[in-house]
Amino acid sequence: MDASGEILQFDRNAAAVLADAPEDLLGAKLGEVIPGAQVPLDEALRFERERTTMLTVESRQGATYDAVVTVHPMNGSSPDLAALAVVRVPVPLADRFLDPAVIRRALLEDSLPRLGSTLDLELLARGLMSVLVPHFCNAGALLLLESLVDADEPPPQSLRGGSPALRRMAVAFDDGDQAWDATFPTGEVFSYPAGTPYVRCMETGAPVLLGLGGEGAARIAETWRRPPVGDLLKGASMLILPIFADGSMLGFFVCTRNVAHRPFDAYDIEIGMEFASRAAIFIESARRYGRERATALTLQRSMLPTGLSAPSSVEVHHRYLPGSRLIEVGGDWYESIALPGGRVALVVGDVAGHGVRAAVTMGRLRTAIHTLAALELPPAEALERLDSLMRTMGEREPHFATCAYVVYDAVTGRCEVASAGHLPPLLAPPDGDAAFLDVPPAPPLGIGDDPIVTREFTVEDGTLLFLYTDGLVENRARDIDDGLARLRRTFARGAAARPLEELCQAALDGVFDDQHRDDIAMLVARLRRIPDDHHVSWELPADPAAVRRARGLIRARLEGWGLGELSPATELLASELVTNAIQHAGGRLTLRLVREGGLVCEVFDASDGRPRIRHDEEAGMAESGRGLHVVGRLAQRWGVRRTSGGKAVWAEQELP
Repeated sequence: MDASGEILQFDRNAAAVLADAPEDLLGAKLGEVIPGAQVPLDEALRFERERTTMLTVESRQGATYDAVVTVHPMNGSSPDLAALAVVRVPVPLADRFLDPAVIRRALLEDSLPRLGSTLDLELLARGLMSVLVPHFCNAGALLLLESLVDADEPPPQSLRGGSPALRRMAVAFDDGDQAWDATFPTGEVFSYPAGTPYVRCMETGAPVLLGLGGEGAARIAETWRRPPVGDLLKGASMLILPIFADGSMLGFFVCTRNVAHRPFDAYDIEIGMEFASRAAIFIESARRYGRERATALTLQRSMLPTGLSAPSSVEVHHRYLPGSRLIEVGGDWYESIALPGGRVALVVGDVAGHGVRAAVTMGRLRTAIHTLAALELPPAEALERLDSLMRTMGEREPHFATCAYVVYDAVTGRCEVASAGHLPPLLAPPDGDAAFLDVPPAPPLGIGDDPIVTREFTVEDGTLLFLYTDGLVENRARDIDDGLARLRRTFARGAAARPLEELCQAALDGVFDDQHRDDIAMLVARLRRIPDDHHVSWELPADPAAVRRARGLIRARLEGWGLGELSPATELLASELVTNAIQHAGGRLTLRLVREGGLVCEVFDASDGRPRIRHDEEAGMAESGRGLHVVGRLAQRWGVRRTSGGKAVWAEQELP
């Protein structure tokens, strides 16, 4: 246009939309063709800056559009040239495939760049199809190799000459006919038969263009054994666009235009392949991210406990909260491990650091804790062994961790507690105020030489024991003393009667939405003794006659419990254990039966010597040590643990 608004030059789109004939535009005033356009023109020339406004434009067919009119001041060789007006109007659906320049802009410039940040493969697939339909085709689908989507799927192989297994990631259509979704379901995994255009595209790596007039759609419907395919694709123009990344085929786009629109041509193939090439970069990035994230999450989740065990009288609940939305597991962990004889080991630990490295170290410590718990070592000795492991691991890569270890005996109500650099456990009696246990301090695992000490005490039935990591009580904006005080208020008088899930949630209030928190692990247990009629103890003298008495006591008790069928085996087990205690320990001993999970027979004596099974060549003709062979054959499992006064040898049988 010149300074007065007279049109000097225009493109074919302007003529098609704004005038009945091209000669009608040449020399016309912009304000006459587009009412109101004279104002942005005058402002652009006066201020020498671009001006944009929304105006109503009437087409030559009488349709009205909300148009975006942008006027740019221009300086050129012609003295009359003053401004350029760009008028953007929505393309009528019937004409949207006519102008390749409009298709290219809509497909490659306006919509596609927005999808580059999408790393979820399914969301990306739907986004890509929302670009293709309606800007490039009437209906389409994205299909990817199943081996790329499913990490456990083997590498692609052709099935009976057909295609490898493919998954339909997304389907899009613009006619509102739900038969598309029913006929081509999203998520379907299948293989195309040999000789089909889809297989040809995968074999050659080149786009495939075909018309489905005549019997073409019917043949596809017959091959698939899906009659609706024939109606949906009848007379359509189909274009299959392969997707390549790093020289490997990922899958392909299937695009169709119905008979009411211009069929695909060579220019469409060029635009479509450019779209597929750019989409391949996004798909490969999302696929790699998804694969790496799935691997990391599988690794991390495998390191957390899948189930907690405890005696039937002990109720245990746990919560774990990661410190980051991107990493689901850090260095904090928890354990509840049921031990023979109505006992349970409760553990909470914290490896210094964050992320996968801390999670791997945490997994090693959890494995070690299970092994040490199975050895039934006292808490202090178990932590000393764990400290030795941390030192060995630290020779290659420095690590340290804190840990609190509690063993509760549900028969006696006794607790043994040891801590290595960890925050003190919280004890909340049923009718009293909560208090932090005064556990003898010790350095964290992996860095200290000071001894770790076990503290023993008896708790009332219904007492709550709460173990936690430091992420619950401190962060950058809160002092640890404030966090500990808040924790005591949470477990104030009366808290022992509340549900454990409710207490865990109350403990998390105020830290759940903290974006700068450390990861959090917590374990709360309601400690109760097992019923009195589920266990019995007898004091026996170190006299051979005590063996016969032990058999009689056991026989009578098992009859009272309705377990008479276990009496012969249990009597023999008790005879061997009592005989060994009399021969090798001396002094008075205690025989105990516990019915909890299984039937456990225990013999306590004052010796700290650990019995062991002798092999035949080692024992020779000696009788010593052979009783443990009998114990090993009759019991489901057996073991030895140290006590404050000596040791306990136990053997467990399954209950009928």
